[in-house]
Amino acid sequence: MFDIAAELKKLPQKSGVYLMKDEKGQIIYVGKAVNLKNRVRQYFQSSKNQTPKTKTMVPHIKEFEYIVTDTEMEALILECTLIKQYNPKYNILLKDDKSYPYIKVTVQEDFPRIFVTHKREKDKAKYYGPFTDGIAMKETIEILHKLFPIRKCKKNLPKETGKERPCLNYHIGQCMAPCNALITKEAYGVYVKSAMDFLEGKHDAIRKQMEQEMAEAAAAMEYEKAAILRDKIKAVQSLAQKQKMENMALQEADVVALVRAFSECLVQVFFVRDGKMTGRENFHIQAPEEQSRSEVMTAFIKQFYSGTAHIPREIILQEHLTDEEGLLQAYLSQRRESKVTFTVPVKGEKQKLVELAYKNATIAFEQFGEKMRKEQQRTKGAMEQLRQALGIAEPLHRVEAYDISHIQGFASVGSMVVFEDGKPKYSDYRKFKIKTIVGANDYGSMQEVLTRRLNHALREKGEGKTSSFTRMPDLILMDGGKTQVHAAQEILSAFGMEIPVCGMVKDDKHRTRGLLFEEKEVHMPLTSEGFQLVTRIQDEVHRFAITYHRKLHETQTLHSVLDDIKGIGQVRRKALMRHFGSVEKIAQAEVSDLLEVENLTIKNAEAVYAFFRGLENHDNAKR
Repeated sequence: MFDIAAELKKLPQKSGVYLMKDEKGQIIYVGKAVNLKNRVRQYFQSSKNQTPKTKTMVPHIKEFEYIVTDTEMEALILECTLIKQYNPKYNILLKDDKSYPYIKVTVQEDFPRIFVTHKREKDKAKYYGPFTDGIAMKETIEILHKLFPIRKCKKNLPKETGKERPCLNYHIGQCMAPCNALITKEAYGVYVKSAMDFLEGKHDAIRKQMEQEMAEAAAAMEYEKAAILRDKIKAVQSLAQKQKMENMALQEADVVALVRAFSECLVQVFFVRDGKMTGRENFHIQAPEEQSRSEVMTAFIKQFYSGTAHIPREIILQEHLTDEEGLLQAYLSQRRESKVTFTVPVKGEKQKLVELAYKNATIAFEQFGEKMRKEQQRTKGAMEQLRQALGIAEPLHRVEAYDISHIQGFASVGSMVVFEDGKPKYSDYRKFKIKTIVGANDYGSMQEVLTRRLNHALREKGEGKTSSFTRMPDLILMDGGKTQVHAAQEILSAFGMEIPVCGMVKDDKHRTRGLLFEEKEVHMPLTSEGFQLVTRIQDEVHRFAITYHRKLHETQTLHSVLDDIKGIGQVRRKALMRHFGSVEKIAQAEVSDLLEVENLTIKNAEAVYAFFRGLENHDNAKR
């Protein structure tokens, strides 16, 4: 039992991050502190000076843990990482977890390539962006390859030079075939330099050069070449015009504005690069109503810029941040490796830009308001409808669904899918190769899957780890009727756990019909969001199981589960089967029983015992 009073006395007077947990062990808040002892103790002292959010949260805190850091800066970085990882209920959360594309030029290669990437690496390449308008970015790439004959292939040059004939791009004039040494490294580099000038906004020089070449081609009566150059000039002018922003004195900045209504917030960011607006983007934020605008904006700046690859020279804001502004400025300057400034303009062109961003944010908030409400109904609203239909008292946050798949009883596999707040959480999906059950025994297979899932959770919890397995579901859905429900209930009872279990029932046409709960069939309106959610979950868990089974079948990995045990080769496998007669009996055997088998060492026996009880180091659930 976690003794809060005793643990508070153990807190160190050092900087770090603290994680508050509820009775289920779920992280509900992540915070940073210059002094962990002073900061964490404040939560459990008089509530007189606490914010409404803190007053609401504290009764739900049943335990906490902390991570010590060397500096407050390290605490800030770790706080950002953990908030993104756990999405705690009481933190201000940036909902739009997007990865923005960049245009990458591999200048470190002998014959550089230009392509789109979502990951910015420390590989000496040159990156341009971010681009929030996918259509504009695609158009830019297309124009680049039309203007400059730069290769698109991934060949390792010059190592692979001459191994294949030039591709179609060479024949249509969009590549000079460096793969066949038809252009020198120096000549190719001229095209790459021109492409980079283009990406940096130096359109005039490129246009003038092309105009000169067009004039020369026309004078030499090379009219086809002149026409091609004319089209390229038009493309350059068109793109330059789209990127142009009037009265833009800024070279590199992000302009940030916030609109909010109750707990829903929307932030709009204008991205300005090389004096041109390369794009704008909206971000949805969920924040407790009592949080001030400065607190919401500070949380946005922390979460957004800790994840984006590019940090601008200047961030222009509507208003000042909280007292963390100085620390944030230092952190972003460190990431950029040059000074970053926060500006809150009161007049001039920068103030007009902030006002423009605010107006756009207001319009976007109105436009997307209905969309947000529909999404809320489809996800959290659907979970609430499901809770009401089943008569469950506690709110539903996490739902896990299970299914078994096999081909005529052969090579059974299990699947576990997870939905949180009505949305699939793909990172928590798990696959299981059935180890102890042979044949079409869905009841036994399901019990094995649940046993391994719960054993894994208890083991990690005992080791002080936190993962997708340690988070217990609020509801378990079984793809089947009473048999599957009873299988799950028996296992939960054996573990001393009380988690509602519900069967997803299908009609004669294999379509979702309703739910089986507490021995009764529960019907929901077919058009309701709750019913549609159940249908999506049932389809998803079935799809996941079938996909996994087909993958195993295609890769010919359908073999004896004994082959997966370390140290058990063909000879020992045969010896085990001769002695016990079946995999089921081997799975039930104790170490002492296993030692009776010929050629089996203590190490082998312990490996077999651990394997069938889900205690091996690399559980098959993650395979």
